[in-house]
Amino acid sequence: MADFTSNTPITTRARPLKTEFMIYFAIIFLATLPLATITWALAAFRSGSLTDKGPIARAWTQARIITPMIFSA
Repeated sequence: MADFTSNTPITTRARPLKTEFMIYFAIIFLATLPLATITWALAAFRSGSLTDKGPIARAWTQARIITPMIFSA
């Protein structure tokens, strides 16, 4: 008989968690894309140049910030 009270086995769920993370990331990315496009257009209009990060890069950055917050809660 094995005693698991002091040496508990560690189970990993790396694959399902990664899939779930990517699904949430895609949903958040698509949700932030319209707002990122609007803010990018306003910033480009004010500055007169398109040298800032584009709307896709802005939405990608926001999704990279928001998604881990969901999984850490």
